[in-house]
Amino acid sequence: MPEHSTPASRAHPVLFLILFLPLGISNGYVVVTLAYLLSQNGVSVAAIASLAALSLFPQTWKVIWAPLVDTTLTIKLWFLLSALVTGALMIATAAIPPTSGNLVWIEALVVVFSLTSTFNAMAADSLMAHATLPEEKGRAGGWSQAGNLGGSGLGGGAGLWLAQHVSGAWISGAALGLVCILSAGAMFWLREPVAEHRARRYLDSLVNVGRECLDILKSRAGFLALFIMLIPIGVGAAQNLWSAVAGDWHASADAVALVNGALGGVISMAGCIAGGVVCDRMDRKLAYCLFGLALALAAVLMALAPRTQLMFVAFTCLYALVIGFCYAAFGAVVLETIGAGAAATKYNLLAGISNAPIAYQTVIDGWGHDRWGASGLLYVEALCGVAAVALYFIVAAAARRIGPRAWRAAPA
Repeated sequence: MPEHSTPASRAHPVLFLILFLPLGISNGYVVVTLAYLLSQNGVSVAAIASLAALSLFPQTWKVIWAPLVDTTLTIKLWFLLSALVTGALMIATAAIPPTSGNLVWIEALVVVFSLTSTFNAMAADSLMAHATLPEEKGRAGGWSQAGNLGGSGLGGGAGLWLAQHVSGAWISGAALGLVCILSAGAMFWLREPVAEHRARRYLDSLVNVGRECLDILKSRAGFLALFIMLIPIGVGAAQNLWSAVAGDWHASADAVALVNGALGGVISMAGCIAGGVVCDRMDRKLAYCLFGLALALAAVLMALAPRTQLMFVAFTCLYALVIGFCYAAFGAVVLETIGAGAAATKYNLLAGISNAPIAYQTVIDGWGHDRWGASGLLYVEALCGVAAVALYFIVAAAARRIGPRAWRAAPA
């Protein structure tokens, strides 16, 4: 079944930044803005942490319903509907007073708009995969991840600023929800993807989607992409623990909020965009590994630096910059691997797998901190990253020694 798709005209990658803003903004609103508002109204940290975990649940399992985007409606209609619903539900959430008595309603709305944002992102994945030239997969991956990371950092930071400086807590959520809705305007510069995998019978369409996913896993490029997603290269797990370990650097709450919010978001966006350009000028999996080694080096340098607030801000910003490069490489490798066709399902198959090393590396980092302190956390992360790169090169070399007849051709 052919999967080739040549864009009718070159799509500027800034469109992909806009398309992925709702995914980042909806996450940033929950973990930054809403978390702050709830804490100011006496809601416990444990309850806020549970809310954040609930918001991530749909993001973890979205590959299960990704075939709906590939087999029903049009991709543009999926994006439009999900952007409207995501934005409207965020506005509705903002209208509820952020108190412990309303926590159940807030949790319910957060889960639902997190769910709708997955459809939004999956439609964006498909639009991007079909609208990107092969030689620009890196730039597309970089700009899309800039929208994701930047939307989370800037969206959460802007929402927090509005919550602190504008009367009426609902305004922050309403403003962010409106941006999610307006992001649908980027679709007008993109064409509807060709759906060659769709058949007259719906079951046949699902079978075609499954076949495309299986073809990826049976190709050497797909196998290596799957493997590189499973190991902790450039996952940036330490950033999940900055708030917990900031005291080791005597960093204030404002400093932590700065690097985890707007400043970190801007720096990560810059890293994503620059990293995407680099990925288009060299082998993308090699770039992924090199960026992972750079992240390991940043962790080692932070471990060796003095324990001051200035060093905390400087090295967490450096870490955020390299994370941007790593996320751009992730996007580039996935786009290069999946081709066109049922892009929403194939993209999220690999993206879902990539969440595994983030989860287990965070646990390993925490173990390193409990055993050897802050330096232990950073050294353990760096060691795991270097070992993962070495393991990838060993597996890649072995895969190359297997004859080409053992592998299927990768999707184009």
